Amino acid sequence: MSFDFTLPITKESGYFEIRLESIGGLGANLCGKMLGELGALYLKLNALSFSSYGSEKRGSPVKSHIRWCSMDRFLRLCSPVVDPDMLGIFHEALLKNYPLLADATEHTCIVLHTNLSPEAAAKTYHISRGKLFCIPALEIAMAEKSRINMVMLGALTAALGFVPLEMAEQLCKNTVGKKYPKLIKANLNGLRRGYEHISRQAPFICSPEAAAISSDINTDNKQTFTWGYKNAPIGGVNPRIGSTVSNDLSASREGYIPLFIKDRCINCGLCDSACPDFVFQFLPGIYKDRNCMVNMGPDYSHCKGCLRCVEVCPTNALVTALEKDYPDKPYNQPNKDLLTSQFSYTEHGADASITGESYFTEKQVGGGVL
Repeated sequence: MSFDFTLPITKESGYFEIRLESIGGLGANLCGKMLGELGALYLKLNALSFSSYGSEKRGSPVKSHIRWCSMDRFLRLCSPVVDPDMLGIFHEALLKNYPLLADATEHTCIVLHTNLSPEAAAKTYHISRGKLFCIPALEIAMAEKSRINMVMLGALTAALGFVPLEMAEQLCKNTVGKKYPKLIKANLNGLRRGYEHISRQAPFICSPEAAAISSDINTDNKQTFTWGYKNAPIGGVNPRIGSTVSNDLSASREGYIPLFIKDRCINCGLCDSACPDFVFQFLPGIYKDRNCMVNMGPDYSHCKGCLRCVEVCPTNALVTALEKDYPDKPYNQPNKDLLTSQFSYTEHGADASITGESYFTEKQVGGGVL
């Protein structure tokens, strides 16, 4: 497929640069590779793509970097993209923890995965620069039994403004269809819905006024570092043991959470043994009139929704639930007083509003599956 288009270059370097911000498990690495293929094989550009990530653990921060330029230029720059023409954000929770918008300019096209409208997103996350598009990628992916990365790929190609849907579909068929032929229909449906959702939007032009930025907010959103090369610990050792306690894995969930029904729990500890991220809280308490370690349920800020605990629970005390049904409680906020005092098992839960039976009926949880 060939067609005439003009690559929108706004920088002296002559490069069109894309950066994807994500968390392990959402497929940004593959999405970045496919955008690289789109440039090289379909748009007939010089193209380069690579990703940066840590331990490949689901929930770890992931960045994907893509560069395009015309065939008459050399593409030799392999450093990370710091001044993106397009910024794809695979989960809005990332905006709470990382300064993703520090390098955005008025020319930056931002595609944000969120259920918020562009106006509400700009105000909520203080997005004061760039052209913003918003898409409920997880909702679409769950409806089409696709993946978030295919929905985001459709959204990103639509936001570019010069890539036809047929070209994006062909890219999906050739890259994903060859490896997973049984999943190509669902992935194509997700890609089309992502493309069509963005095509129906006009870009929202972000500004300080639209972002409702107050004088006490740092709009530069730049990272600051306590240590530098002069005062960092010898050998680069991190003296904070267990520093991952501050890591928020909620962005890696794909629409499901394990829901804890405390009256069914026998405190066997199988959920804790199966959990790869140690999210279950056990504290000294009383169970059947005896002192023991009592299961307080999962800490949802560190739960990535793998549902292994649901699979091993012998009493259906943990069941699968849709996260969208609990929009007010994405995280658990444990009661600090419980950490230093005895309490009755029947009076407390890890998060009373999410583990309380008031959210359910016996029909919903009967058999252990919602």
